[in-house]
Amino acid sequence: MSLIGKEIADFSVQAYQNNEFRNVTKDDVLGKWSLFFFYPADFTFVCPTELEDLANKYAEFSAAGCEVYSVSTDTHFTHKAWHETSERIGKVAYPMLADPTHALSRDFEVLIEENGLAERGAFIVDPQGKIQVYQVNAGGIGRNADELFRLLQAAQFVAEHGDEVCPAKWQPGAETLKPSLDLVGQL
Repeated sequence: MSLIGKEIADFSVQAYQNNEFRNVTKDDVLGKWSLFFFYPADFTFVCPTELEDLANKYAEFSAAGCEVYSVSTDTHFTHKAWHETSERIGKVAYPMLADPTHALSRDFEVLIEENGLAERGAFIVDPQGKIQVYQVNAGGIGRNADELFRLLQAAQFVAEHGDEVCPAKWQPGAETLKPSLDLVGQL
């Protein structure tokens, strides 16, 4: 079953960000674009490469009106310890959400029940709290922040220009398509 258009459930979780713990809720998400970036666990192998990649692109996500939330089933205390001991994770300025109760992982349908960890899932959520883009990778396959940013830009474009769609490999400023009877069979 597709998660496209699904409204995320109410939630309240602890986060680590900027040397502080804070609470993050669904209300914090509404009104802007969000990227929920699930990963299996802190102190692992592929995960720090992905979180560093996002950290390097975070200013661009922020400038585009999108907050990045990394999420694992670890606690906010573990996030703090990882942030303080890993050079890669030390670059992370976005909120690191703690999901030890698995509420977020279950809502986004990425929880691996038998081991209590999340799959590698990335979800772009619109300002109304609805999922517009998602991908889920096997545990050994890392994701690319540049491609996630391109997908965010495409989702934002389509939301703003409802009569136009973005073809494969679309980049901002490139030609879009206007679906119509005249286009049927012409592409």
